Parts: sequence; C-alpha cells; structure tokens
Amino acid sequence: MKTHTLHVSGTHCSSCKILIENILNEQDFIQNARVDLKEEIVEIETNSDQSPEKLADMLTDKIKSNGYILSVEKTTKEKSVDDVIWKALPIGLGLLVLFFLLQRSGILNLGIGGQTTAITSFIIGLIASVSSCLAIVGGLVLSLSAKISQDKVSDTKTFLLFHTGRIVSFAVLGGVLGAVGSAIGINFTLTAILGLIASLVMLMLGLNLIGVFKKNKIALPSGIFNFFRKIEHKTFTPLILGFATFFLPCGFTQSMQVSALSSGSFVSGMLIMFAFALGTLPMLLLLSFGSASFAHGKHAPLFFKSAGVVVIGLGLFSLLAGLAGLGIINPLFNI
Repeated sequence: MKTHTLHVSGTHCSSCKILIENILNEQDFIQNARVDLKEEIVEIETNSDQSPEKLADMLTDKIKSNGYILSVEKTTKEKSVDDVIWKALPIGLGLLVLFFLLQRSGILNLGIGGQTTAITSFIIGLIASVSSCLAIVGGLVLSLSAKISQDKVSDTKTFLLFHTGRIVSFAVLGGVLGAVGSAIGINFTLTAILGLIASLVMLMLGLNLIGVFKKNKIALPSGIFNFFRKIEHKTFTPLILGFATFFLPCGFTQSMQVSALSSGSFVSGMLIMFAFALGTLPMLLLLSFGSASFAHGKHAPLFFKSAGVVVIGLGLFSLLAGLAGLGIINPLFNI
C-alpha cells in the first residue's frame, strides 16, 4: 500500500470535500482518499504502482468536470484569481444597480437600506445557497446522498422529508424569533443595533466570498459528515435533520435570524426565514438529486465572487441606513 499527497485546486467548501472524496473512493485502486480543505491537498492510499504524476492525471480525469484539478506540485493561481475578481466586480455592481432600480421603481420592495423584506431574504438565500449554506448544508446533503447510494434507498422520499423539515423549521422558528422580539419589546434603537449586527455579518461574508479572507473556509468538522453517513434512514430521521439545519452555524442564516428577531412580529419573522429557506432550495435540490455541476463547475469562482460583491453592497447599504437611523451619520441615499 502506498500513500501519495496531491495538491487540489478548485475547492470552495465542505461540499467540495465530500464530492471529491466520494468520487475518488469509488475508484477500485483507491483504498482511502482524504481532502484537507485548509491545506488544499488530497491524501490517497492506493495499491496502484502508477507514479504520482500519472495518478494525478488519472484522477483529475474523474473530477475535472466539476472544476477540480489534482497535481503533484502546487499550482500558482494568483493571476487567475485577480482576473476573476475583475470580471466579478462589474457583474456584481450590475446586479446591485438592477436591485436599486427595481426598488426605486416601486415594482418590488427589496428592503434595501431599510427593514428586511421577504424578497430581500429570498435573494440572500439564493446567494447563501452557493456559499456558506453550500459549505454546511450542501455538505450534509452530499453526505446523505452517499448514504442513500450505499443503502440503495429512495432518494426522493428521503430528500422530500429533509427539505420539508428544513423549510417548515425555518418558517416556524423564524416566527418564534419574531414573537420573542415582540415579547421583549424591541424598540427602534435596539432594532437599528440588531440591523447593524446583521449588516456587519453580511459584510464579513461578502469579503469572504470574494477571497479577502482566503484562509477562512467555513466548514463543519469532517466527523460530522461521517456521522450523517452512518445514520439509518428511518422515516423521520431526514425530517429531523432538516429541522435541525436551522441551528447550523451558517453566517447568512444567523444574519436572517437577527432580522427575524428585530422584526418584532411572528408573521414577519416567519416570512423572512421562510423566504430565505426557499431561496436556498433550488441549489440544494440540485445537490440532492445528483446535479452539482453548477456549484462545482469551472465558472463557480466567478459566480461566488460576483455574489460576494452583491452581498457587500447590500450589507454596506444596510449598515449606512442603520447608522443614519441612529443619527450617527446623515442619510447618504434616499432609496
């Protein structure tokens, strides 16, 4: 048995780790494959006599369709990353301009620079589904997929229960947060402060998406995913797991939870979290039923960084509106 350490490029999050490990471990000549996201390496135990270079080429053929490349030497990618950022900037700014025009036109109330609306939550959910939500919940979904494939059970029933539990829990618990906010009597000042906290979280997440915090890869411990792979698929297990995702440490989810709390209303809190969960649903459904190519394709870095620009813009406007509401600064925009 030989052990080789190869460098991997193209990874974004924990779901990348799950996907690569699942593909590599399916190969007959691979006894075990472990991905280290922080170091961007793959440790492979194999009975093959192939050279590391040949092994890297063979395995790259298996995962390159998802945007990953294995190599013996660490590849330099600073130039390509810079190119992606400059391409992502006009795309992100264009989307922000579109949002603001829709807001000013009165067609949609996006809640930009003010109280979070269900539409804002839905948009943030879409963004979250290819970033921190993809990292955490997406990794969980792929772990469930691996277990389903191994046990040959119905993926439709399992994932229907999982996503139903997730959406219902977000709606109900979002309403509870809103009711708690009403019960404790959140006033305007406290609402503005909570809004500032949510804005700062969004700014941090946006900076993470565009690569400012390159070492800050949001991930749950790999043992968590291994645990979910071992769970028996009884009738209510996926439902309970979906319900429990409300409490997973996703920054976007936490920022929306703060918004639900500050809404001071059961209905408003419910709509905020329900819309957020709906926004994350399309990408998680793609992952659930085996089509992760969009999330892990070669254009994923451009998409992530464009989303980061949008998140930074929304967070910045929300932050400025909160500061203006507290009287710290004069309003800069009349949205």
